[in-house]
Amino acid sequence: MKLKLLILTLLISVIGFSQNKGTIIGIVTDKDANNQSLPFANVTLKGTKIGVNTDIDGKYTISTTPGNYVIQFSFVGYETVEVPVTVKANETVTINKSIGSGSYKLEDVVVKATAPNREKETAILLDQKNAVVFKQSIGAQELARKGVSDVEEGLTKITGITKVESRGLFVRGLEDRYNNLLINELQAPSNSPFTKIIPLDLFPTDIVGVLNVYKTFNPNIAGDFAGATVNIETVQAKSITKLSIGAGFTTENNGSDFLIHSDANNTQGFFGLNGRDRQLSPAFGSVPTGKKLTPDEYNATYKNNTWNVDKTSSPLNTSVGFIHSEKFNLDNGDKINYTFSINGDNKFVIRKGVDRTFILGAGDYDNNLQRESYSYQTNASALAAVNYKAKRFDIGLNSFYLRSTDSKIIDQLGYTNNQSSNPNILIRTNQFDQSDYLNTQLLGNVKLTSDEKHTLKVGGSFVRTAYEQPDRKFIIGEKVSPTEINTSYGGNHLNRQYLDINGNYYFSGLLEYNYKFNEEENGKANRLTVGYNGFANDLKSTYRIFSGIRSVNKNYTAPVNTIDSFIVDDINNGIISVREESNADYKVKLNQMVNAGYINYLHHFGEKLEVNAGLRLENSDRTIKYRSIGQLINGPYQNINDQKLDFLPVVNAKYELTENSNLRFNGSKTITRPVTMELLPLQYISPDGKSILGNPNMKNSDNYNIDFKYELFPKNNELIAAGLFAKQIQNPIERIFIAGAGGSGQLMTYQNSKEALLYGAEIEMLLQLERISPTLANFSFGLNTSLMKTDVKVNFGNTSLENNPSRKLQGASEWIINSDLKYDFEFNEVMKNSISLVYGVFGPRIFAVGSAGMDNIYEQPFHKLDFVWSSKLTKNIDAKFAIDNLLNPLYKMELGNENRFTINESSLLLESFKRGRGFSLNLSYTF
Repeated sequence: MKLKLLILTLLISVIGFSQNKGTIIGIVTDKDANNQSLPFANVTLKGTKIGVNTDIDGKYTISTTPGNYVIQFSFVGYETVEVPVTVKANETVTINKSIGSGSYKLEDVVVKATAPNREKETAILLDQKNAVVFKQSIGAQELARKGVSDVEEGLTKITGITKVESRGLFVRGLEDRYNNLLINELQAPSNSPFTKIIPLDLFPTDIVGVLNVYKTFNPNIAGDFAGATVNIETVQAKSITKLSIGAGFTTENNGSDFLIHSDANNTQGFFGLNGRDRQLSPAFGSVPTGKKLTPDEYNATYKNNTWNVDKTSSPLNTSVGFIHSEKFNLDNGDKINYTFSINGDNKFVIRKGVDRTFILGAGDYDNNLQRESYSYQTNASALAAVNYKAKRFDIGLNSFYLRSTDSKIIDQLGYTNNQSSNPNILIRTNQFDQSDYLNTQLLGNVKLTSDEKHTLKVGGSFVRTAYEQPDRKFIIGEKVSPTEINTSYGGNHLNRQYLDINGNYYFSGLLEYNYKFNEEENGKANRLTVGYNGFANDLKSTYRIFSGIRSVNKNYTAPVNTIDSFIVDDINNGIISVREESNADYKVKLNQMVNAGYINYLHHFGEKLEVNAGLRLENSDRTIKYRSIGQLINGPYQNINDQKLDFLPVVNAKYELTENSNLRFNGSKTITRPVTMELLPLQYISPDGKSILGNPNMKNSDNYNIDFKYELFPKNNELIAAGLFAKQIQNPIERIFIAGAGGSGQLMTYQNSKEALLYGAEIEMLLQLERISPTLANFSFGLNTSLMKTDVKVNFGNTSLENNPSRKLQGASEWIINSDLKYDFEFNEVMKNSISLVYGVFGPRIFAVGSAGMDNIYEQPFHKLDFVWSSKLTKNIDAKFAIDNLLNPLYKMELGNENRFTINESSLLLESFKRGRGFSLNLSYTF
């Protein structure tokens, strides 16, 4: 009885105390932007520790005991405004305030605000805290602090995301095919048929404002994902002009002997413009005819594209960037701004290590090679954007162009086809990859009513993509000295390939209506959203193959780097000729259209609980047109059509446990569509017997997802979060290796398994270390980790390629760890410094599923440690020094040890190389 009375007394005291408090609410607006709402502004009670940040709509709420106060409104680069206020018990007082740059000069704002304030780490954490949906973001400020130069690297700083050598991003251990990409909320295609989304290392961070990552589904984003949807917000206009230059040195890469195609070893090749000399000759026509080139036609076709390779030395990697942005206030109060940015870089990459395959069903190597790859890469990007803002609407036009090239020489030395008695077989691949990507977007927002209860969002984009490997050619023979090869014509020797995948068009659009109602004094309101988005994609691939056909048997020895003159002499003498050997399957067409309508309703149940529920109806229609090898070149196409209407429900819920902590839930259904090269019935052939074959009969996966998450925001720059997630995937898409034609070589293809179950946990924290000791006041520590278990049920039976009825999911790591330690310090008011150590590692995962009694191929853990020092040297000059890959571990791909036959070889290692340690220095000058 006494205990009950005590509890009742305490409860009455607490209720009485809370009822004696008063409340201050209001909206902070931006005087310099026609009094639009100002998110993330600081609102504090002077002389106290009480303060909040405004939310995304510029609204704030402060509860405090009765009394007289001075309320301060501030924003970095803006004037601080003070307003006296009297707080009375159980009453609410409203104070709205507009603040601007005041007496600050524009140049002062530029110097003090090194990044747009909406891109600050504290602002992004606040946005994450207030959002109902599961959302993680990283902004321009954090990207700069961590020395991140491209989007792909920046996303690895987010929980559960890792970057894999040349294969894009893995989210929660799921491969690239499970991800999706938006650019300013519009669906964007990939520029490469080998990846689901465009390789994000092509996006320099100079053109990025905020990277948003959704690892749970929302009705307004495409249903095609199970890993994550990434939304890249291009940089917001700010008055700035900046020039950046950089140089880098990577051990074992720069300053080393380097092989490069002779036609790329010039000024034209330096800028990646040598692809024009490798284009398919008009003499072959647009349709294969089995044409054989005459000597005159050969010399005319290939006079600027030889077989020769130059041996040189790789210089430093270099980069340059320029951005100019400006704002203008018009006489009528409207505002216009523009941004122009151009960036470019080049890089020399050397990879050396083993390259092996096993004979399926036996314990011996099929190929046992040492591989040396010399890759000269260029990237270029340009962004032009203009935005017009009026009181009731804004409209923006963005256009950006991305281009990448890779001029590559690959030497493989050892034995092939299990012929260990001849360990000096040399396979040389001379390859050039080029991708071009042009995306133009028109975006708009309209306030249908002045009170902003009814708003409209519209957008559309048109994208052209082109990916090609022109004149990918091979030389095969026996290496008889460090510089010479003994060879004869026939087989795969002197083969040429032309792969061309052109996006004829890609349209993406969105139209969204929002209705906000029942708005409360604290700024919260219910919201109904109805919208449409979708895309239409049409592309065509051609893959044409040419061989050196001999009329006379000839065996000869020649310098491998200058073999072209020998080949030309034999062509002129009629010993060999070039003939097309493409089949009817040389061309494939893919047309895909997705139309989706969605409805979403956000409801506030009191002050604590918010529920966001919706439904997306997504209709997809995919048609693949192709001809089989035995058909006529101009015969009718075979069609494979996949049409489906998917009902994709979703529920998001957020419960505010305290002012600084949330509990979240998400349940949804999504789908996964295959990557282009996983679908196209095209066999991509390599001279070492390894090839890739698409499967046009692949089904989409159905994904059922559940997520729980707890978040704690101890301070405006701190976060502690823990979550649980589970996914059931019907018909998961997986990579599998089987024997090639005739049982020789290794063929990589794709299949649908029966079902996959994933479940795991994620932990994320960002802490200021002053909570440990005042001497650590300038240190902060970030950590995120993802732990996961997977189980796959396969279609096991007499015709199955699988070894077991269940296993782990292909491409999934059971654990991922990312962390960083930051130290901020100042030499004086101008010279501010930030030093970071950034670490990441992923657990082993299946690269390809085994068959015929052979175990899976596993990608082994790779530990990456980076050091970054960013410094403001003067008012206008910034510097960044970085050391990449400090540990320089060995990258390894290995065969598993659970094989159904005896392994006769001493090592299961299939692929290995070291990346080297990279040292780079970047200087920028702000005008």
